[in-house]
Amino acid sequence: MSENKQIPNGLKFLFGGTAGMGATVFVQPLDLIKNRMQLSKGKEYPTSLHAARGIIAKEGFFGLYNGLSAGLFRQATYTTARLGIYTFLFDKAKSSEGKPPGFAIKAVIGMVSGMCGAFVGTPAEVALIRMTADGRLPPLERRNYSSVFNALARIVKEEGVLTLWRGAVPTMGRAMVVNAAQLASYSQAKQLLIENLKLSEGIFLHFVASMISGLITTAASMPVDIAKTRIQNMKTIDGKPEFKGPLDVLGKVIRNEGVFALWKGFMPYYFRLGPHTVLTFVFLEQMNAAYFKHVLGQEVKGGL
Repeated sequence: MSENKQIPNGLKFLFGGTAGMGATVFVQPLDLIKNRMQLSKGKEYPTSLHAARGIIAKEGFFGLYNGLSAGLFRQATYTTARLGIYTFLFDKAKSSEGKPPGFAIKAVIGMVSGMCGAFVGTPAEVALIRMTADGRLPPLERRNYSSVFNALARIVKEEGVLTLWRGAVPTMGRAMVVNAAQLASYSQAKQLLIENLKLSEGIFLHFVASMISGLITTAASMPVDIAKTRIQNMKTIDGKPEFKGPLDVLGKVIRNEGVFALWKGFMPYYFRLGPHTVLTFVFLEQMNAAYFKHVLGQEVKGGL
């Protein structure tokens, strides 16, 4: 009977959120650089390296970790909700014989769970964008949130509870694009690497497939991401918001900064996406293996 023991669903969600939080600790500087580049106007940061050097020079090395509490809280809400909804829908989509759904259904489930998870995670996303952007503002204009919970409380008090879901539509749209692009491109890249380069299952294969998938996903999702970032960071001046919506952001960016500005921060976004996926996977596998070994008394063979 012990062979059939599995990790309870509640723990699966907890492990998923924890793995995402662990990966965030490593990639938070890239998220901050990406956000600063997307919010910059003109040639403030010609490259990611210029951005990193400028931030360290003005704010110190740990300035790269501004907003870490919001990044961790985002993973705790978004990743846990997405994983929970995905697992629930996946189980519902299984056939009466227990056969898993086909690729197209998996893609739809991924998009739906990503969209729902993004809605749950939007308040943390708003706090993250603002906290990572604060250092680029003059001292008198900074919001100076001390933590993600301070940010959420002050946003509700100063701007109303609905502000926590500012940019929810482009955030959910980005999650749908990311999940659909990642599912299709990761699966295809992995298959081609196994067939053509004879790579075997393991971290190296997952890393290479993730980086290929990340390139495609980044190119597809960045215009939506820049709209989300600017809407969530905007201030209301004389009762009027800076942007009317995602299309207004995209139109103004193209008109004032050129079409390629829609892919500002491409490199940090790209180098965050692939490694974050791989690190999340590594942490998740280690937690699963530890649970099987120390709680269920089973050795997990293969895997990593």
